[in-house]
Amino acid sequence: MKTETVKNKKTLDGVVVSDKMDKTVVVSVSRFVKHPKYKKYLKKSKNYKAHDAENVYKVGDKVTIVETRPMSKDKHFIVVGK
Repeated sequence: MKTETVKNKKTLDGVVVSDKMDKTVVVSVSRFVKHPKYKKYLKKSKNYKAHDAENVYKVGDKVTIVETRPMSKDKHFIVVGK
């Protein structure tokens, strides 16, 4: 699937960690952060709920998510492709 570039929208790459909900997947996004004092890089990750209308994506898939309007209390992203 082709990844669309949208102006002023946050785009994140991650891995699907849960697909148990209907039309929703949980995507884990990892990043490296440098510790201010010790200058060591730490791996931090955060989970985002994303809209998957066709329930196509399964656990372990690498996906790209894009920020969108709020769809529920927690869901502010949609899956645009692998």
